[in-house]
Amino acid sequence: MICGKWKKSRSESHRRGRHRHHQQQPPPPPTEPPIPAQTYGGVAASAAKLSGHRAFKKLGLTDDDDIKVMLRGSFFWKVKTHRPRKQRIYRLQEDGMTVWFETRFKKAYSQHVFSILHIESVREGFQSEGLRKYGGCFPENQCFTIVFRGKRKNLDLAAISVNEAQQWVRGLKKLMARGEAMSQREKLEHWIHDMLHQADKNKDNKMSFKEIKNMLRMINIDMNDIYAYRLFKECDRSNNDRLEEYEIEEFCTRLMERPELKEIFHRYSGEDCVLSVEELREFLHDQGEEATIKRANDIIQTYELNERARQHNLMMLDGFMMYLLSSAGDVLNQNHTEIYQDMSQPLCHYFISSSHNTYLTDNQIGGASSTEAYIRALMKGCRCVELDCWEGSNGEPIIYHGHTLTSKILFRDVIESIRDYAFKHSSYPLILSLENHCGLEQQSTMARHMKAILGDMLLTQPLDGDVPKQLPSPEQLKWKILVKGKKLPEGKNELDRSNFISNPEEEMQDDEDDRSISSLQEIKPLQAKDAIQISRELSDVVVYCQAVPFQSLSRALHNQQSNEMSSFSERKARKLIKESGNQFVRYNTRHLSRIYPQGLKVNSSNYNPQEMWNAGCQLVALNFQTPGVEMDLNDGRFSVNGNCGYVLKPAFLRNTQSSFDPEAPGRRAGQRPVALTIKVITAQQLPKLNKEKNSSIVDPFVRIEIHGVPADCCKKQTEYQLNNGFNPRWNETLTFQVRIPELALVRFVVEDYDTTSANDFVGQFTLPLLSLREGYRHIHLLSKDGTSLSPATLFVHVRCKKM
Repeated sequence: MICGKWKKSRSESHRRGRHRHHQQQPPPPPTEPPIPAQTYGGVAASAAKLSGHRAFKKLGLTDDDDIKVMLRGSFFWKVKTHRPRKQRIYRLQEDGMTVWFETRFKKAYSQHVFSILHIESVREGFQSEGLRKYGGCFPENQCFTIVFRGKRKNLDLAAISVNEAQQWVRGLKKLMARGEAMSQREKLEHWIHDMLHQADKNKDNKMSFKEIKNMLRMINIDMNDIYAYRLFKECDRSNNDRLEEYEIEEFCTRLMERPELKEIFHRYSGEDCVLSVEELREFLHDQGEEATIKRANDIIQTYELNERARQHNLMMLDGFMMYLLSSAGDVLNQNHTEIYQDMSQPLCHYFISSSHNTYLTDNQIGGASSTEAYIRALMKGCRCVELDCWEGSNGEPIIYHGHTLTSKILFRDVIESIRDYAFKHSSYPLILSLENHCGLEQQSTMARHMKAILGDMLLTQPLDGDVPKQLPSPEQLKWKILVKGKKLPEGKNELDRSNFISNPEEEMQDDEDDRSISSLQEIKPLQAKDAIQISRELSDVVVYCQAVPFQSLSRALHNQQSNEMSSFSERKARKLIKESGNQFVRYNTRHLSRIYPQGLKVNSSNYNPQEMWNAGCQLVALNFQTPGVEMDLNDGRFSVNGNCGYVLKPAFLRNTQSSFDPEAPGRRAGQRPVALTIKVITAQQLPKLNKEKNSSIVDPFVRIEIHGVPADCCKKQTEYQLNNGFNPRWNETLTFQVRIPELALVRFVVEDYDTTSANDFVGQFTLPLLSLREGYRHIHLLSKDGTSLSPATLFVHVRCKKM
């Protein structure tokens, strides 16, 4: 319990070393009553009280006309065919963060909800592929699209009137803005309120023991019936076998306690249970953070929930918890979430976020092609997208995975989407990787579309008039779109037979099984099916990313120009790394190289990008539509430097005379090795995997993976905790030695242990080792497709010491 005692000044109460003696202080004057006790349950109490009116008051939207319309509900047509079915009602729930709707399938109705927090954007009019294709029977100004985070499909809706469509668009945007600004405390309140609301089956705002047990299972706790009933009866002050508002508060308060945070808090606060500025400074010092009086004061004023405590520069347990749950307590260095690296070096000195088969939403045999796939990749920070171009009808080139059952989309539509979204997320250059299977006429059409649609964004001339000895920098190329493709020699006619140019990627894929790297001295003579002619118009838009066939590393290092680049299949790249690792590193200090997945992967699975980054490869192209560990690594690699899609390579991968070999890195490369120690303490509010089965509770364990050079790759894990996904506690320490920390990624994974089958994925978070912050940290977990699992977190203690 927190005492109402005031702290003495630093000079009076200074404690020497870790052991400091707290003298009892006189009570405050009668006009200043003691600061009331607060615990983690303050969050639960607020949630238990969170009525609809109070929710909107907190959101500042009590009297908002748009929100009132959303609360009443509106009928919309869901547009996904040329003849939409009957209307369905959509209604905003009283929590202000959930939209309810009803669907009908074969005369059976089912109810569904989606969270405002899961919406990425709202587009007005025909701004989605679905509405452009099927929305013609509705006026454009009555239509809008809800775009969700992750892999969930867009929701295309048509309203009865223009006014109603606009009210929902405005209302959704207001709620999204408020959701983005929500603190972790508010997200917890919303989550608890949602669980309480779902568990209260008869909606009487009271909770029976049966409803309480149901809620415990919903939040991933399998609590012993005897203990649960005892806790229920202790909170049932009215003794009527129903928990009412203040009793629900008490139950939630006791349920939501964080004993591990209380232990840390009391270690620094001592007996009086309140942190002074000096005590908070000591905690910050131990965290390895800036430990000034100003910094400590700022933290108290920002995160302390109790106004009286703030006025006296004191921090209580609830405020301490909010601080550790905020971005300030995040495991990812928040300075690295902004652009912090030198962006003035040549393009080849950066890892560049790259997508393969960008147009696909599923596998490469029968999956759908969509302009939405380009938009999603660009909004994730991707800076190199692929356009697989083929001859289409009516003189219009199309994009699809050739000779398969994947659907087709117009090249022109893709370029329009790229124009609209190329620089919404990042201002640094975007590379269009053209795989050209078109004849001369449609190649010229492609060039004309790019010039007309992209305008000044399209780079068609070198920046200084001549091709330089080294590539320009991302900073110099800001807001520019570059085309990667084949180029005709100057002064040559496009119809000249000598100017037939092979397709490097196809050629590499065909040859790699037949020829080893050591014998790759000469490219085999081109057969007719390998060769295409290049339109002069299309050739002219290729400036800094000229695709050329790869012959050998020795020839490329001596003869290849700075604006020439090659593409390699994953298998070819692995051979180069294994047989000529250091030479390949040197090649990548001067030239761009694009790595792409093996063509036989019909399910669009990915390869491990880390082994390619180890060799300095820049454009490591992955199937963004395929979630998994490979995309987790990619998201982790590019989560830093403002998530702009460009990450500066380590110095030893930029030095043209580098001796670094990714297969056998020496200790002299880069920084000193580090000893990484991570204590996995607890987890909070892990998601329930089987929501249809109430009795299904996760048995979680935590695995920590190091991804880097082969000698650094390592995985270690905790024991599993039986039947507790709400607040499991491990207190297990895992240690790692990392020789090349500049290349290492750390992946935190939570899985559900299963004795009879494969463990189920629960959540993960991946980040570069050098962006990992020391001390007590929360890790905000992500789902399989990279979306937030808020409020699910891990709580760890990190130490990283140079060896």
